[in-house]
Order: sequence, then C-alpha cells, then structure tokens
Amino acid sequence: QVQLMESGGGSVQAGGSLRLACRASAYTGGTAYLGWFRQAPGKEREGVASISVFDQTTYADSVAGRFTISRDNEKRTIVLQMDSLKVEDTAIYYCAGGLSEILKQPSAVEYWGQGTQVTVSA
Repeated sequence: QVQLMESGGGSVQAGGSLRLACRASAYTGGTAYLGWFRQAPGKEREGVASISVFDQTTYADSVAGRFTISRDNEKRTIVLQMDSLKVEDTAIYYCAGGLSEILKQPSAVEYWGQGTQVTVSA
C-alpha cells in the first residue's frame, strides 16, 4: 500500500503564494500519475493539476497560468507551486496517485493523501 504524505499549505492573502509537496512512500503503477485535487466547503472535489512519470502536465482551467506542478522521481515527490492565489482557491488540497491521467479520469485514482488546508483571505 502506497502512502502519500503531504506538506505545506497554510494561510495567505490574495495575490500571495504557497507551496505544497507530496511524497510517495513507494513507486508503483498506481503512482505513474501524481497530482492534486481540492475540495472547498459545500463543493465537490475537483482536479487541480497532475503530472506523469514522464513530466506530462495537466491543469484545471481555473489554475492554469498560476499554478505549476513539478516532479522529482528520485525523491518520489511532487510539488505544487501556487502563485497569484485567489480567495476561491481556499480548499483542502489532496495529493492523489493513479495508473492513468487522474484529472481526466478521477476514477483512476488509487491512492489519496490525507489533505492539507489552504486558506486565502481577501
């Protein structure tokens, strides 16, 4: 069983930046794609960004141009750099891993992290 361990998050004012990291306890087929989902209060969980083992990236339209996802396979870690944060980015962010592209196919997620809170104030 792979564990995804998140770090980072916190509180920031609108326009600021935050950095999230997620480390996988091991690499398996289910970590071919790693990425982030988020869930705001009263809303459904939505995909934010994903990256394949070959560094192919996918972004939600709402974060494209503001967020950057990167991957270090040697460290089994992905990083989500979040810039120009908006109040509507406030949510719990979950690290996720799957065998295929998880943003386009959320059902492909095999592993979930426990989540980390991101709060953006006006």
